[in-house]
Amino acid sequence: MKKFIAVLVVVVAGVAAAVMLNRPTATVRAAWQGKALQSVPGSVTVQAEYDMALKSEVGGRVQDSALDTGASFAEGDFLVQIDSSDLELEIERIQTEYDAAKARIELGSTIALELETAQERLAEDKRLLDSGNFSQSEYRKRERAVQQIENKLKTEEVNNDLLLASYRNTLAQRRRQLAKMRITAPFDCVVSEVYARPGDLIGSNSPIALLISTSRTVEARISEENFSNIALGQRASVRLLGYGNQQFNATVSKVLPAADAETQRYIVHLNVDIPLDQLVPGLTGEVSIITNERDGTTLIPRRALIGDKVMVVSDGVVEIRSVEAGYESLNEVEIVSGISPGELVITEELDLYRDGDRVNVEERG
Repeated sequence: MKKFIAVLVVVVAGVAAAVMLNRPTATVRAAWQGKALQSVPGSVTVQAEYDMALKSEVGGRVQDSALDTGASFAEGDFLVQIDSSDLELEIERIQTEYDAAKARIELGSTIALELETAQERLAEDKRLLDSGNFSQSEYRKRERAVQQIENKLKTEEVNNDLLLASYRNTLAQRRRQLAKMRITAPFDCVVSEVYARPGDLIGSNSPIALLISTSRTVEARISEENFSNIALGQRASVRLLGYGNQQFNATVSKVLPAADAETQRYIVHLNVDIPLDQLVPGLTGEVSIITNERDGTTLIPRRALIGDKVMVVSDGVVEIRSVEAGYESLNEVEIVSGISPGELVITEELDLYRDGDRVNVEERG
């Protein structure tokens, strides 16, 4: 009899073990207490802050170029040199003429010597006039002659000043033109396309290359019903599809006041805590902008919530329980009532389970 009972116990234990082994295993997580975050969702796109067609203000033949597709440059770096040999020769000629004109003027004016002689004669005539040995009419004639010479000298001085100013202005223009023939990077950039190579003859304002700024804009688009709670400085969490489930901290840096005319979604700019070289233009993703928060609440993974229901596992039995949800963020949801911290909720493949199912559990964070 004892032997029979022992065998029966072994059989029952085996059956129980078999039943346990045949139960499905549900992935669960314990509800926890923490800070609930109210967040606003949105879509994210990474864009180059701006691009620009690089153009030369002057025409000519491309003599040298550092441009290459994909090459990076800092603001002020050399990009392109237009052949300037003819212009340099012209500047040299104008400079020589300018120096010669200055030297000629510095030697003195023949009109100035003529005026000095005429003024000396007029002074002598005045002494004669005062002594009664020179006629008044003749003296006035000599006075007018001196005045004419003075006017002639002033005209020469004005013309000389104008001549030198013209040379200086022409030299400044040519040197400015020469400076434009050496083209440098207008901002930190990457070369996207190259249109002109050394040896090419280009016209003024012809595009040479397409430059893309290395600065990036992370643009979030928010629906109209969620936009009213967005403000500068709010914290956010960004997930970019190119980096899987990795999340990056961010803050709202700019809120544009008008909605996109086509999508009726509002645009927000974000500062994202991520290395610049990882912000590749064209990346897309999602953002959760935190608009409110409160401490000491019960939290569960957002994926565990189906409408207003969650699947709680107690003593290996699934119970579908109604809950009241509160704040929601990208990955978590606050439960105001219906669940207590420590209770296990199913987080994966929720469609596989029904109320009353018996399951094994595998707890994951």
